This record gives sequence, C-alpha cells and structure tokens, in this order.
Amino acid sequence: MRFLRSGSRAWVVWLVVLATVTAIMYPWRLALNEAYVALAYLLVVQIASARHGRALGLTLAGLAFLCFDIFFLPPYGTLAVERPLDWLVLAAFLATGIVAAQLFERTRLAEHADALRETAKMKDAVVASISHDLRTPLTTIKALAHDLAASGDERAMMIEEEANRLSSFVGDLLDLSRLNSGVLALNPEPNEAEDLIGAALQRVSGAAVGRDIRVSLGPGEPLLFGRFDFSQTLRALVNLIENAIKYSDAAQPVDVSVKRETDCLVFTVSDTGRGIPDEERERIFEPFYRQKGMSPDVGGAGLGLSIARAVVEAQGGSLRYDKRDGGGSVFSLRVPAVNVEDLAGTE
Repeated sequence: MRFLRSGSRAWVVWLVVLATVTAIMYPWRLALNEAYVALAYLLVVQIASARHGRALGLTLAGLAFLCFDIFFLPPYGTLAVERPLDWLVLAAFLATGIVAAQLFERTRLAEHADALRETAKMKDAVVASISHDLRTPLTTIKALAHDLAASGDERAMMIEEEANRLSSFVGDLLDLSRLNSGVLALNPEPNEAEDLIGAALQRVSGAAVGRDIRVSLGPGEPLLFGRFDFSQTLRALVNLIENAIKYSDAAQPVDVSVKRETDCLVFTVSDTGRGIPDEERERIFEPFYRQKGMSPDVGGAGLGLSIARAVVEAQGGSLRYDKRDGGGSVFSLRVPAVNVEDLAGTE
C-alpha cells in the first residue's frame, strides 16, 4: 500500500513517457535506423533507473524490448522477426537495458566513495555516447515535424515542441558529461557583474511575468568585475533564478544581489519558499535528484543545479546553498573577482 501511495505515480509517468517516445518515432519507422530506436529507448530506461530505481528500469527495458520488436522490426505488429540479424539487435538492446538499470541502481545505493566515482565515470561515458548519437535522429524528427506543421497539422506542431524539449534535455546531459570529464570548453575573461544580472533578468522575463524580482548591487563599488565565462555563468545564474520563481510563493519577491568578498564576486539568489532540509542540502546538486515529497511531474529533469555547480567550479568558483533567515533558500554563486585598476592597466 505504501508503494501504491508513493511510487505508483512515477511508474505511470514513465510508462506514458515510453508510450510517447514510441508514438513520436512510429510515423518514421521506415526511415529510422534500428540503432536510433534502441538509443531512444535506452535513454528512457537510464533516466527512469537513475531517478526511481532498478525495478522501474528493468520493467521499462522489458516493455521497450516488446515495443521495439512489434513496432519497429518487420514483420510489424508481431513478435516474429524477419531477419535473423534482428535477433542479435534485440538481444543486445535488452542486455544493455538490463545492464543500464543495474548500473544506475549502483549509483543510487553505493556507499563507498571509490565505487561512486567509478560508477559516475561509466555513467558519464554511457550518457555522453547516447546523447551524442541521439542528436541526429532528433534533428531529423524536428525537421520532418516542422515541414508537416507548416501545412497546419497541430499534431506535427506538438511533435516538434516535444522534440525540441527532448533535444534540450539531451544537450544538458551531454554538457554535464563534458563538464564532469573536463572537456567542455570554457572561456573565463573579465566581465561586469551588472551585465550578467541584466542578461539573466532578460532571459527569465517570460517565466517572471507578474513576479517581483528585486536586484541590489554591492554598496560602495559602482563597478564590479569578475573573471568568468559569460554564457555558461549566465546559464547557471538563470537556473538559480528560475528555480526561485518555480519553488516560491508567487506573491513573494525573489532577491538577486551581487557583492565583492575579498577575492571573490558573490551572486546570491534568495527566495521565501519551503527551503531544503539539512540532509538534502548537498544532494540537490546531484544529477536527477528530487527533493523528498516533490511531485514527480514537476518541470525539469533535475540537471540544472548539477550543471550550474559544475560550470562554476570549472572556473575556480563555487555554488552553495544556505537557509534564509525567516524561511526560504539562498544560493550563493562565487567566481574570481577582478580589480577595476587591473583592467585599466591592461588597456
């Protein structure tokens, strides 16, 4: 009964996800290579395993195996296989799905640091490979859907929107794996703090309609500069502001500030939401992690804070969470500061 109360919704959601992925690929089954179908299903199995455990992952792997055979391998609509080589494809897919589910269960349950690091390396390699290979079929699906949508087909428009969402998620997965392996190119250079905040507010303007976002700059210093990659740090700051908007009362303001602390420039984003329990204050930065009691259908995939911290740390900075006095959350993003006098000396 406890499982039905707490876990049944997650199972329903992921079964719907599997059905949706199948429906998206089905119209183009004659044009899709079997490898792309397998990669799409493996991505669903891996994400579900990472978020909800081995049992759901193995179940989805079995169902995806059946969908693969029935809908995407001739003769269609049966469990029979026309080409003997397709049995090898199906067997390899099922074995990979089972291994993936077991692998992510290790990630969830491993207690020793060495085992966690090894698991993370393997996971990053798998995620990077799958994410990279999925980009080609996603591009094809979006292009075909766009052409159909031009004729006014609303279903094609929905397919294109969902393909764009999945493409964005795949991009986040690929960037996270690159950050973890240290191969994502960053370009830290002197930038003005006010420019970064202004760009972030413009980026979140759609989500912030009707919300009060209060901005304050460090007193006594009209110009604050830091050394950071502008686009990637903007990505991190935007994520923090969007989270504050999403998880706090719409009637309450969100505070964004920046100040100089010795050799660091500190951007803070504060809200008056429910805050984070002490035992979860570091786990919220783990990929795919959800707070206890959080609805499984809340927007996002649980990658934003992981990417934000990885981006900032790759530039010699840090990202941390603290409780806000009176309730709520404070996220502090630190990057190396730059003296205005040093900038003048280089001109």
